[in-house]
Order: sequence, then C-alpha cells, then structure tokens
Amino acid sequence: MKRILVANRGEIACRIIRAARELDIQTIAIHSDADADALHCEMADFAVRVGPAAASESYLNVDAVLQAGLQHGAQGVHPGYGFLSENTAFARAAQRHGIAWIGPTPESIEDMGDKHRARSIAHQCAVPVLPGSRAFLPGESAQLLALEGARVGYPLLVKAAGGGGGIGMKRVDSPDGLAAAVSSTQSQALKAFSDASIYLERFVPRARHIEVQVFGYGDGTAVHLFERECSVQRRFQKIVEESPAPNLAPDVLERMLACAVSLTAGQRYRGAGTVEFILDAQSQAFYFLEMNTRIQVEHGVTEAVTGRDLVRDQILLAAGTLERTPQAAIHRHGAAIECRVYAENPLKNFLPSPGLLERFALPAGIDGLRVDTGVRQGDSISPFYDPMIAKIITAAPTRAQALQRMDAALRGIDIAGIRHNTSFLQQVIRHAAFQAGTVDTNFVDREKQTLLAGMSELAGDSVLPKAAS
Repeated sequence: MKRILVANRGEIACRIIRAARELDIQTIAIHSDADADALHCEMADFAVRVGPAAASESYLNVDAVLQAGLQHGAQGVHPGYGFLSENTAFARAAQRHGIAWIGPTPESIEDMGDKHRARSIAHQCAVPVLPGSRAFLPGESAQLLALEGARVGYPLLVKAAGGGGGIGMKRVDSPDGLAAAVSSTQSQALKAFSDASIYLERFVPRARHIEVQVFGYGDGTAVHLFERECSVQRRFQKIVEESPAPNLAPDVLERMLACAVSLTAGQRYRGAGTVEFILDAQSQAFYFLEMNTRIQVEHGVTEAVTGRDLVRDQILLAAGTLERTPQAAIHRHGAAIECRVYAENPLKNFLPSPGLLERFALPAGIDGLRVDTGVRQGDSISPFYDPMIAKIITAAPTRAQALQRMDAALRGIDIAGIRHNTSFLQQVIRHAAFQAGTVDTNFVDREKQTLLAGMSELAGDSVLPKAAS
C-alpha cells in the first residue's frame, strides 16, 4: 500500500497522515471550502476539494470523497472517526473500486451500528446486556410502547437504534414522559442517522462508563489493549478519559476484558474497535453498552500506556502486512489521561464558540505530554464542525503524576480569540471526587455549579486570553 485516502478532517486526519508518513505511505486529504487552508491539507501529499462548507455536501458526500481517492490512485482509505467512518455504503463502494477499507468489514459495521442488533449479538456471546426493548418505528402502538417501558423499568433511556454518540438520547423517569421522549429521539435520529427507530434501555442511576480497546485479526481471534475510564461526560459526550480505570476491582476488570475479546472474536472482527460497558457503581455489575467499529477519539490514552500505534496497526492490517501480537505480549505501563479542549463556553451550557484563533500556543517542557490537534494559530474554528481545538494527553508512572502533568499542561495552553473550556477542565481534574477516582456519569451534572464557580474570573470575559491556574 503506497497511497491512502484520508476521508476526514481536523486532528484525526493529521493523526492518520503522521502514521502513514512513518510507513512511507503517501496521503490524499479531502477538504470543504471552509477547510481549504487547513493543517491536514498542508500535511498531505495531495488535497482535493469535495464540496462546500456544510458537511452533508462535502465530508459526507460519498461520491465526491470516493472520486478524490480514485483521482489520485488511492489503494486504501482510512475514515477516522465520525463522518463516513461507519458508513457501509462508502466502505462497500471503496472496495468495489479496489480500495482497501482500513477498518472492519461492512457487515461488522452494520451489525454493531444497529444498536438493537448489537445487543442481541452481545447476548449470544455471553456478554451481559442491560434490560431493553425491541426496536420501535414511528407510528407504532403507544400502548405497546408503554407496556415495554413498564417491562424495562424506570428510569430508562430512549436511544436511537441506528447510531450512537448520545445523539437524541433521553432519560425518562416515569411513564408520563415516555411518549414525548420517544417522539423527540425519533426526530433527532432520523435527522442524524436517516433511521428513526428507537429502543428503550434500563438506566443505571450511578453508572461508570468503562470501555475496552480491542483489536481483531478478522479470523476469529482478537486481543484487548486494556480499558479506559470515560465517565466524565457532558450531554453524554466524553470530555476526560484515562487508563487504567481507577478503583476498578481486578476480578471485574478481568471479566470485562474477557467479554470484550469474546464479542470481538465471535464476530470475526477486523481491526481496531471499542467495546463499551456500563458499570453499576453500587453493585459492580457491568453491562454491554455498544461497540464502536472505528478508531476512537481517545485512542491516544491507550497508545500512551501500551506503546502501541493503533493507527499504524490498522493500516498494516488492511495492507496484509501486520505482524500479529499475542495477548501475552501486550502490557500496560503507568497511567495516562486525556482532556478534550473545545471552543465552547461552559458558562452558557457549553455553547460552541467558533471564531479566529488569534493566539494558540501549546504547553511545552512537560514530560509525557502529547498534543493532537488539527489547527494552528491564525486558523478559525468553524461553526460547521465539531469545535474541538486539541486533545491533551499526559502519561506518567502513576495516576497522581499524570494528573499533575495534566494540570500543568492545561495551565500552559495559551488561547485567545475564542472562549474555551480549559479552566473548566482544570476544575474537573482538581475536584476531590475525580482525584479520588470516584466519579460516575452524572458527575458533571451533579457538580456543575461547583465546577463553574471554581473557574477563573477570566471565563466571564468576552475572550479567554489564557487558561488560569
């Protein structure tokens, strides 16, 4: 494989390009009109316009993205995460044109992309699954829906069957709120996934979100690369991740890892994937949540503690040249934590804050620091896409040291021109519950006022010139 199409933008596109460059593989970048001068285009060997700024007309335009690869003789395509990364039509179209898909088979993407079907497959692989309902389409009997709600039990979640990422997800605490939540989720699911089907799932009030990084070889064998704690979330979106997961009982972890490998191997999965679990913080019982059939935003945390380059391994597996690594040869050393730096205003319910990065200087001189970004000083954070500025990852021999390094890194970021969440992230990692490793998925909502009150007074200004201590 000598040339690959990078079907994405921003920091993940830059990450893929770096991995390909180390393998002496040329890259083809794609861009919308809004990204014509973006960093990933500058880094790649070729850059091709695929449409106007709106993602639906550019990065999600299967024909235009595919033509960009064909135009420059791509032998493989890496979709990154988001956009077309779990689009089976794109994967199949690429394969029909002789372009290797750097990811799992379209069949695996379909099976795990349908969240209701994924639950059934997990159950067949002896992986514990939360009580849930069948899939419901718009217009189905309200009486049947109510009966299913009663069977699943309250509180429950209404979830989109055709996609994840927390999009459209609604918590319902009593039967009175079910119909409205279902209608809202179906509407959002149709818009986001072109699939309005939903299902109901039991909600665990005190839950931890633990995920396992897996890698399958496509022949019924698979390995794990340990777990990540992802419980610090806002609007069901992760903002802080770490490995190892703190205060996780060894026997619980062992069973969780075994379940993740069993599910991965059972479907003859190929490449990098993530099996996500909900852990009941009180009973310590865990349940399958979903499987993401792509590289994750937080994959760098795993790379920091295992020394593995997951993107490199993805490319080599697709090229047929990856040397298999047995489970016994995969080890974890120390601890790592990741904070996602966003252009957003925590004081206004995390409202995105697009605009010009008048100043953008990254921290320096910190051992174990890794920064993944797709922007430079002078670039603009576009209103058309996810407002992530950078991912900050710190690694150290111990969790306490990794947290100290993260605190220093967040203080060392210098950003001007837009609002951002670095002060909020500092408050999160300094909070007593986070320091003790006792957070759950309701942590941010429960402690929001305390976290906001602790932010620097600079957060109230129209511009945040620097992350304060």
